[in-house]
Amino acid sequence: MPLNDLKSVPSGNSASSKQPLRVALFGFGTVGSSVARILVESQPEGLRWTHVFNRNVARKRSDWAPADIVWSEDADEVLASDADVIIELAGGLDPAGTWVRRALEAGKSVVTANKKLIAYHGVELERLAAEKGGHLKYGAAVAGGIPVIPGLEQGLAGDHIRRIEGILNGTCNFILSRMEEGADYATVLKEAQAKGYAEADPTEDVGGFDARAKLSILMRLALRVIVDPDEIIPQSITSVSAMDFSYARDLGCTIRQVARAEEKGGELAATVGPMLVDNNSPLAWSRGTENMVIFNGRYGGDVVFSGHGAGGHPTAVAVVSDLLALAHGSRRVEIPSVPAKIGVEFEVPHYIRFLVNDRPGIVAEITSALAREKINIRAIVQKPGFPANALPFVVTVEPCRSSALERALTSIATMDCLLERPLNLQILE
Repeated sequence: MPLNDLKSVPSGNSASSKQPLRVALFGFGTVGSSVARILVESQPEGLRWTHVFNRNVARKRSDWAPADIVWSEDADEVLASDADVIIELAGGLDPAGTWVRRALEAGKSVVTANKKLIAYHGVELERLAAEKGGHLKYGAAVAGGIPVIPGLEQGLAGDHIRRIEGILNGTCNFILSRMEEGADYATVLKEAQAKGYAEADPTEDVGGFDARAKLSILMRLALRVIVDPDEIIPQSITSVSAMDFSYARDLGCTIRQVARAEEKGGELAATVGPMLVDNNSPLAWSRGTENMVIFNGRYGGDVVFSGHGAGGHPTAVAVVSDLLALAHGSRRVEIPSVPAKIGVEFEVPHYIRFLVNDRPGIVAEITSALAREKINIRAIVQKPGFPANALPFVVTVEPCRSSALERALTSIATMDCLLERPLNLQILE
């Protein structure tokens, strides 16, 4: 079926009278093999799996795959084949970006789970797809199998979304929820790597870069602004310790990696990092590799999406759903967006954990540094049982700008009693 015919198939029509879409998989790892399993076992109407591209493809061959599948190590060969749709699951900007562009240039459609590619080049690639008569779908790029992107494009397109708050990285959520139960970071990271949730180099996940890419995609679709992901400065979860979960419990909170963005009065704020979350918030209920996204709309109020955001099968469900949408002629809602800059900061309360070699006058010096930035202290909490030469305590402050607090902490960091730089976490109220 020529790709241009996809546009003329009315939504809801049966695809049984049409030739099935021929689909080629680029990448046969965890997600790619799960996509193939669904295509083989469920045999969704209107789809025919025809090709696999993968490096060292011989080791990927599976006895459950149809005998007529073409297994190839040659990307050019598969791109030049009769496949109608390329499923890009390799990830990263290159060579995946080159494959996607070449497929779109040839008039093919592309389904991808590549959040980094969509975050940095999604607008350009959607424009190219439209010019060449193909389609670009990326429902799996954010929150795995949770239909967040289709929900924005269709279910919430009529609202004016003002705020996004979400847990967008299943690896971090697994690590932090296990730490909440008492495990230490290093042990849980090894467990996450053993289960396949975390890469050998986990920086993209624990450093917040993965969630940042996903947040920028949601900002374009929900807040309708195009932002450079590099403008969002993420905070790593690596400095969070079991001690912080203990203090968080005393404050009626837990700790989660949260991605936030808000548009207010034409101004834009966005951030990603570990935050204290009130135990009554839905975000505090998310466990393991679950993801959760909360959208606040002017007319519809809060809408919550929740489910498994990581793993081969949930992500594969989103990929196959995009394929079925193409096979049955549905088209994405065109959501206009405009370039924008992140120009303001969130004014929220903060949790600051200090570790000091105790001596007289420490609290007075901290209070003085905060007062110079006009930051009010909300509470000072100190647990008993720690030695004076390694004494932890927590100061929480009233809502303030992060930049003002950082100036105060830079001044405090010169104190001779500090054993490490204070940990500063936003409190999501």
